[in-house]
Amino acid sequence: MEIICNPAVISIILLCVLCLKHINVLLAIIVSTIVAGLLAGMDISKIMNTFISGMGDNSETALSYILLGTFAATMAHSGFTNKMSSKISDIISGKKWILLTILALIAMASQNIVPIHIAFIPIIIPPLLATMNTLNVDRRAIASVLAFGLKMPYITIPVGFGLIFQNLIADNLLQNGVNILRSDVWKSTLILGLGMIVALLVAILITYKKPRNYEQKNLVFDMQVENNCSNYTVLIIVIAAISTFVVQLLTQSLPLGALVGLGIIFSFNVVSKKKMDHMMNEGIYLMGYVAFVMLVAAGFASVLKNSGAIAELVNLTIGIMPENILLTSFIILLLGLFITIGIGTSFGTIPILAVLFVPICLKLGFNTSQIVVLIAAAAALGDAGSPASDTTLGPTSGLNADGQHDHIYDTCIPTFLHFNTALIIFALLGIYLLG
Repeated sequence: MEIICNPAVISIILLCVLCLKHINVLLAIIVSTIVAGLLAGMDISKIMNTFISGMGDNSETALSYILLGTFAATMAHSGFTNKMSSKISDIISGKKWILLTILALIAMASQNIVPIHIAFIPIIIPPLLATMNTLNVDRRAIASVLAFGLKMPYITIPVGFGLIFQNLIADNLLQNGVNILRSDVWKSTLILGLGMIVALLVAILITYKKPRNYEQKNLVFDMQVENNCSNYTVLIIVIAAISTFVVQLLTQSLPLGALVGLGIIFSFNVVSKKKMDHMMNEGIYLMGYVAFVMLVAAGFASVLKNSGAIAELVNLTIGIMPENILLTSFIILLLGLFITIGIGTSFGTIPILAVLFVPICLKLGFNTSQIVVLIAAAAALGDAGSPASDTTLGPTSGLNADGQHDHIYDTCIPTFLHFNTALIIFALLGIYLLG
């Protein structure tokens, strides 16, 4: 009973209910934050001060999204993404499996090879909606494909966003008394990637295999194309993308990488410098809402953490934890799911989970590989399925361009059911095999 009355539990349940009732995600997070603080005994001024100061924890991520949104806008303005969408439509040739495969590869590349993350979605997906409608593809399958491509690579591949995610795991484990090399993390998390592959196949081959009809609407895009995307333009954009990737990899700074990429595009006049202000506005238009949701989610996390609600929840749970490693792992995974679905970011959840759970794991005799699997899975749980996650906000931003794709029922619930179920099952399997 004490667990159910915990402020973190109540506020996160409230957040989910408000989102299911179609309350704006931004407003739902703010309301849930205030409720969590009040239930924890904080006064309203302290709640708001903690909330606002906590927003800074995701400031680098938010800045990255704005700059990467601008990078994506310049790619669209140059004609590059129009050319890419046209090529994709030609390649598809009426076969939805080719479409699903191409979108999965593009989404995966956005995490590791050209790290623009979700910024490609509102540029590439809307022009393809007419083709999807013709093929009667269930957009829930597309949402699952995009979520897979956005999530699986950073869990398993130590490049791009994957390098950041896995370094976070290694660094936080080291800070909490676990000796591990950064280069060893991916060896333990590979099984989680396998689980996500299985979940994706279930989603597209079984759950959302049947055709689904959508109204064919003529979309009007505000993005003006500067030229017909010559070979010179393609070359410069590819150089800019590679430079963004390399700088981000060397400096561990995604905003700096995006800035270098933008500098190359404007320096070589792929997009006129006179359009710079317009491109920034387009970048904010594409990614500003997602960036602000991430800021607000960080504020929510700060209130939950500073109120003592999460620590209290974990302490209550520790009291009922069994000695069995698999049962204990299952409870920790559920807690990780609960925390992450409210916060909306697996990256931001890692420090919280490491502080709370690593001492428990060490006490119960978990080895290093088992701890890595547990923390990685617990952090990743809820990222797919959270109303405030970029993994769900991104696909919705593209698939709902014509108003026929619901964020909660067509993105969050499908990705939640498939990927989180798979992550729990394969995490427990990994912990058993690595024991």
